Amino acid sequence: MIRLHFYPSTAAMVPHILLEELGVPYERARIDREHGALDSPAYRALNPNGLIPVLEDGDLVLYETAAICLHLSDTHPEAKLMPALGTPERAQAYKWLMWLTNTLQATLIVYFYPHRWVNEAGSESEAEIKAVAKRRVGAQLDQLDAELARHGGPWFLGEAYSLLDAYVFTLCRWTRHFSPDSPVRPARERPHLGPYLQRVLDRPALRRVMTNEGLAEPWV
Repeated sequence: MIRLHFYPSTAAMVPHILLEELGVPYERARIDREHGALDSPAYRALNPNGLIPVLEDGDLVLYETAAICLHLSDTHPEAKLMPALGTPERAQAYKWLMWLTNTLQATLIVYFYPHRWVNEAGSESEAEIKAVAKRRVGAQLDQLDAELARHGGPWFLGEAYSLLDAYVFTLCRWTRHFSPDSPVRPARERPHLGPYLQRVLDRPALRRVMTNEGLAEPWV
């Protein structure tokens, strides 16, 4: 049995979407992070970093969102969540997956948790870090928009839905409360990202995830 350890609206949403897309049996284990569950010995035994998500697949325990996504793709090749091995398309998919996790997601984490990078919470340094991170997120969202414009396909890799669509959607969702009138607008305000995110949101698997996680609108 597959078990996904998750918390609503976190990076765990990415494998959550993929599991719903696959239609395989799985269990959801909601982590009570408000009451210290991430630091509990039981959870640290699964992920010593104390972060979400964790996937258990039989005796296999995985953390790191990108690794979980690749595992689900590799163990369910019939779903074609990634292009074929050895192809240029696969190489491009690897590039974007690494960019999403190491660049966009990492910058968003700095934006949401700037206190992790300062000695004094609430300081001017914290505010500056947050502002710089937000500007960088804006440039990275523009990069996503430009890629969609470049190939003109319905999905992030072009004509075929892939695990990248779940990842792009989740990270873009994190910008939903950016002010549309600010210099850094939410992802949905961009000309190609906006319609694309709606296409992802219209998939039945995505709608089930929103229900499963008990999330209120706006969803993106």
